[in-house]
Amino acid sequence: MNNNRRSFIKKAALGTTGITLGATSAFSAQSYRNIIGANDRIHMSVIGCRGQGFGHLRRWAGMAKEKNVVVQTICDVDENLWAERVKVVEEIQGTKPSTQFDMRRVFEDQDIDAVSIAAPNHWHALATIWAVQAGKDVYVEKPSSHNVYEGRKMVESARKYDKIVQVGFQNRSIQNVRKAMQFLHNGGIGDIYMAKGLCYKPRKSFGIAPDTDPPQGLHYDLWLGPAGWRPYNEKKGHYEWHWHWATGNGDIGNQGPHQFDIARWGLNKDEHPVKVGSTGGYFKYSSEECSQETANTQTAQLEYADGKILQFEVRGLYTAGEGPLDVKIGNLFYGTEGWLELKGSTWKSYLGPDNEPGPSSEDDDTGVDQVVGYLAAPGGGGHYANFISAIRSGDRKDLTCDIEEGHKSSVLPIISNISYRLGRNLTFDGASEKFVNDAEADKMLTREYRDPYVVKDKV
Repeated sequence: MNNNRRSFIKKAALGTTGITLGATSAFSAQSYRNIIGANDRIHMSVIGCRGQGFGHLRRWAGMAKEKNVVVQTICDVDENLWAERVKVVEEIQGTKPSTQFDMRRVFEDQDIDAVSIAAPNHWHALATIWAVQAGKDVYVEKPSSHNVYEGRKMVESARKYDKIVQVGFQNRSIQNVRKAMQFLHNGGIGDIYMAKGLCYKPRKSFGIAPDTDPPQGLHYDLWLGPAGWRPYNEKKGHYEWHWHWATGNGDIGNQGPHQFDIARWGLNKDEHPVKVGSTGGYFKYSSEECSQETANTQTAQLEYADGKILQFEVRGLYTAGEGPLDVKIGNLFYGTEGWLELKGSTWKSYLGPDNEPGPSSEDDDTGVDQVVGYLAAPGGGGHYANFISAIRSGDRKDLTCDIEEGHKSSVLPIISNISYRLGRNLTFDGASEKFVNDAEADKMLTREYRDPYVVKDKV
């Protein structure tokens, strides 16, 4: 496809998005890419470059030679981060990226093919929707959304604008984890009736602070985005946003989504659960010591229509791990013929009443059908490379974690938190993604958005 043809198609697509991103920059025919060939350079922008986003920058920049990927723009609302990030990216890829504080300007830039979103959870959905409406492919961090409603809108927008959207559940592209999943699905421990996810991460109090003016260089209104207005507080921003309901989902929705995803995957469930219950609390530290709102100790139990169980546990204080592998961040699976423990990419199975050692990640012959298409993620080199491979093929089926898959797993900690906050068990209707006869719980499936940062019903 020649450049003029690409330009025409992409301009036409942009004209139908219905989103106003501001003044449009000058277009060039060379900029537009409706179809990216195997040899075309992919121009990336990373949105949110503090913690996980800094890792994104290094990952994409590191693909410059082998994958022909370049970080063109670093976007973060905190300009104080720019100098160091620009320096590191330039050292890795050999070219200097530009900087921007407003993601809407990034979406207007027709030189950019794809964006990588590592902003706080409350920004994931709207940033993704705006991006695909502007014709960009998207890699978005977990959980894919801050609430259930906006997660469904992400799926709808990805399908409507026919864009590649990958969710950052990296385990989906790790060969040893994929091998464990196929071992489970092939009946390696019999019929799996329960899966458990573990998040045992001791965390200290991060303290409290008075409200102040935002620091110079931080575009605070943009940082808040879809969240309701509140004064700036240093203990509710940056990493601490995870522990406040307006912006984060607690550790069950921080580390937790990875292990929720593996648990659901191992159970081989493509539907939502029908029942959810969650209890817990914030122990040891008082409200005078720390402003954290989310739990540091929490259990959740979700039940599927066939009675199979998904359990999850957060232990944020002091504890031992579980199983011979001393699993603290990982998963356990229980079947009618044995059980399996998974820690990172290491797994072991145990069979029968005497826990006889079964196949493990260290074995060459696990009984798993060595089908390369299942065990090896398309693109090679992990989750990020898988995203690039899918962009080049133009086929979302090449993704190991398409937005629909990521949404189903992200729903699990979200509805668990709703049960925890309401203090009661809930019944969930997966078809409508609503609770059954529970208006109070349904209100927590979405939020009141702050204009102009609104996730609209019609995407």
